[in-house]
Order: sequence, then structure tokens, then C-alpha cells
Amino acid sequence: MSSENDEKTRVTAIVAKPVVDETKAGNDCLVTIYTKEPTLLGKRFVLDQTPFRIGRGPENNIVLEGDSVSRRHAHFEQRGGTWFAIDDGSTNGTYVNDEVIARELGLTNGDRVKVGPTIFKYLSGQDVEAQYHEEIYRMTIIDGLTQAHVKRYLLEALEKELIRARRHERELCFLMFDIDHFKKINDFHGHLAGDHVLKELARIVQARIRRDEVFARYGGEEFAILLPETTLEGGRQLAEVLREKVAEARFIFQNEHIPVTISVGVSRLEEGHKTSLELIGAADEKLYEAKRGGRNKVVS
Repeated sequence: MSSENDEKTRVTAIVAKPVVDETKAGNDCLVTIYTKEPTLLGKRFVLDQTPFRIGRGPENNIVLEGDSVSRRHAHFEQRGGTWFAIDDGSTNGTYVNDEVIARELGLTNGDRVKVGPTIFKYLSGQDVEAQYHEEIYRMTIIDGLTQAHVKRYLLEALEKELIRARRHERELCFLMFDIDHFKKINDFHGHLAGDHVLKELARIVQARIRRDEVFARYGGEEFAILLPETTLEGGRQLAEVLREKVAEARFIFQNEHIPVTISVGVSRLEEGHKTSLELIGAADEKLYEAKRGGRNKVVS
């Protein structure tokens, strides 16, 4: 980040931080639901003073790393019982519920605040403690960025479905796919743009799958879908629909269009598959066959 941008975040002088009236503030807090800093994941920050600041500088209440975070990035201020998220002229903006805020925005319970690559969830009300524990549980099954299931949840669901498919002699299909040339997207457009692509891709997929199908972020830019009672042909048809939808979609981040395609591998449960990992491995092999074949393809 340039010194000019750093100076931009230093304009406001540090002022004394009055303690918030506890009868108004209660236990209102921010919970880290997505971050690339492992020690912050799941951490709760009680909004116990105003202003409450976030940025790279050590003077902030929450210190975040990374070039996409300004030294004095944003702060939270309480007025009349409402907490406002206020951007401090940051280089990359402050987002609330995926929308960049022009200057400031009053928060309501459950709002998601994104600073750089880190996402916080704002919790308020009389039952904040219960909400916090629910959020911690949710983090064990849902990816904070994409809102897809996490890999662990997928693997547990797959074990159950494999047993059911064997017992009742039913079909079981598995899709694995990832974003073509995702590293180039990060390198050329930046990691915040990469996060936007992952989130939008997940939204496209979630709109096309059924309730009994499990969609998960398998790792990085790789995703998987578990399809109970689905034939290989049925899995291939869904894969083609998703491939087309992604290729047709317009991924726009900070007024830049980012072309995105996916490669997909499709497998079905075979007699010779003794474990769920063999079903996954078969889909993974097809995925890499699709990549070797030129990408933006489905191989089953």
C-alpha cells in the first residue's frame, strides 16, 4: 500500500475513548466468522467503548493484518442505542452485508461487516450469549465467506448417504469442481476480488441445488456437491447446468468484470468403492481430466 494511502488513514487524531453506558451497550459484540488469521476465528469483541476502531495500526481495538486493510480502516460508534459502522476513508472500503458503505450505516442484529478479508457478525439484544454460542456452532458446519457447508460436514453427510445407498440399493453421485485459473484472478484483481468470486459462485450453485443435496467448500477454490439418489447422467446434467451458469454470469468487483469458468468431475458410487474416499477420488480424477482437456469442461 502506498504511503499516500497510509496517510489517508492517519488524518483523524487519536482521541480519548469514553466508556459506553453499559445499560445501553449491553453485550453488543462482533464475532469473527471468517478470516485468514486463524487466531481470530470465532473470537468475540465486545463493543465496550466508543469509538471502537479496526485497522492495521496497533492503536486499534481490533488489529488486522494484510495490505487490503488500511492503518485506520473503520470504527464503530454508538448513538442513541444504535451502533454505526463508519468507514475512515479506507483504500478498499468497508462492507455491510456485501455492500460497500458510502460513509456510515446503522447496524441491526445479524449484520455482517467485512474489513479486508475478515468478516464479523454483529450481535445485539438480550440473548447475545445464546446467539454467540449458536454462531460458534454454525461455524463448525457453514463456511463464513461462501455460506456453503464446510468439508467436515460434507464428509459426515457422505458417510451416512453411502450407508443408505448400499442398504437400499440406491444411486449416489458426487461432483467436484474448482475455479479455472483462480490464482490468476487473485494475482491480477487482488484477493478481495477472489473472495467476491468465491461468494458469487456459491450463490449461483445454491440457487440450482435441491434441499437434500449437500453443497460444500472443499478447500480454497474447490467445491463439492453430494447428490443422493442421483444417477451418473443426472449428475452430469447438473454439472453442465452449473458450468454454463457460471460461464454466463457477470462477476463484477469494484466496477471490473472478472471472467470465471469452472471445471467439473462427476462420479457415482460403484460396487468396487469400499469407502467414501474412493468415491471422492473418482470425482477428483475426472476433475483433473477436465482441466487437462482445456478447462471449462465436465467429465464423468
